[in-house]
Amino acid sequence: MKTKTAFDLQSLVDTHERPFVIIDQSFKIVAVNSAYEQSYGLTRDEMMGKHCYQVSHHNEQPCFEFGEECPYQQVYDSGDACTCMHIHYDAEGCAHRVKIKAYPLRDADGEMYLGEAIHDLSQPDESNSDQLHMAGEAEPFLRMLEQLNLAASSDAPVLLQGETGTGKDLAANFIHLHSSRSDKPFLTLDCTVLTESLFEAEVFGHERGAFTGSVGDKEGLFELVDGGTLFLDEIGELPAQIQAKLLRVLETGEYRRVGGRKTLYTNARIICATNRNLGSDVESKTFREDLYYRVACLHIRVPSLRERLKDVPLLAEILLDRISSSTGRNHLLSPDAIFQLQAYQYPGNVRELRNILSVAAAHCPGVTIEAKDIAPIISCMKSRRRADCGFEKPAVTDMSSQETPENVHTLEHLESQHIAELLKQCQGNRRQAAEALGVSERTMYRKLKRYGLG
Repeated sequence: MKTKTAFDLQSLVDTHERPFVIIDQSFKIVAVNSAYEQSYGLTRDEMMGKHCYQVSHHNEQPCFEFGEECPYQQVYDSGDACTCMHIHYDAEGCAHRVKIKAYPLRDADGEMYLGEAIHDLSQPDESNSDQLHMAGEAEPFLRMLEQLNLAASSDAPVLLQGETGTGKDLAANFIHLHSSRSDKPFLTLDCTVLTESLFEAEVFGHERGAFTGSVGDKEGLFELVDGGTLFLDEIGELPAQIQAKLLRVLETGEYRRVGGRKTLYTNARIICATNRNLGSDVESKTFREDLYYRVACLHIRVPSLRERLKDVPLLAEILLDRISSSTGRNHLLSPDAIFQLQAYQYPGNVRELRNILSVAAAHCPGVTIEAKDIAPIISCMKSRRRADCGFEKPAVTDMSSQETPENVHTLEHLESQHIAELLKQCQGNRRQAAEALGVSERTMYRKLKRYGLG
């Protein structure tokens, strides 16, 4: 007979759409959802009582004994949530690069468990509300789409340049899916978080004994993505010493694992993205000129949303459909609301459009979102940027006049109310609320704590 705690934990994992598992303090699995069953090819009953690493790694020892960062240790030692990267294996033994978001969970008796949400980075993330189909009719968008199709027909390295929030990751995935490599892996490396040692271990892999704690071999990204596409996001943030190491492997196709002697070869297609002007960085000697010409064989500019305001109604419709599916409430935009949206310049691009619609949908009492629902949200966003960042010049519009510090307080109050409403609509599911708000779960936890909603 199952205990009340077991039922409570199962109810918790069943609220998640992505693979989710709960592990006790002896590494044993106590609850999984159906997505986890599908990902690892085992039934719930087959996994109950097994150690997590037996299912995810096909090993008989914990993953930290093989050099991987262990979320179990971090969560139980600190009591804080954490994120890390792992290599997991499905039922056929195929490797999948996954991102793990781990959280401390407590039952009614105060006993701690570890909850893990699994995000498979080997496949496009359809659940991420930033991810839209390549939709648009404006001339700048169509020109970019033509260039993306041309890039997909070759194996030349591509550099995508555009502001934050324009969808450079989506453009990279578009190239991959329309290329001859579409049946191979597409993996992303975030260059903003890399140290030299982390870069080598992640990209090249390491051998047993290469450094303290590396008691097992680990495949690097170049091995895992061989034949597919490696997307280097924000390559302009790479430190100089890492730029040199990356250049060598791009020039020769050769590399070695950390601590290894065997020369390996990669057949990965490289796509890079940046929100910087790398040409200027080359002139200022902060980015290597030889690396720039190596990664920018095909240079494609991703237009900002203010350059394609014609596409706002179409994008708004797609985004509003996703917001509605997350909250369970259907909404429409009035013609005046669409006009209001098209009059804004979107410093935050598509991501900002989504946030505006998310807040408006949460506070709209009826089905139709009107201009009066949109206007105060845009006004508050302008106030926040000037108060927090001080970089936006006053816009010559009716929306920006006579904005006072009181508006900044209104924005905080509005966000607090919006999050509370989202949680109510999502029946307390924080992951769904975070997706509807357009933030990570970790950011959602911080906001809940800040506003006293947790």
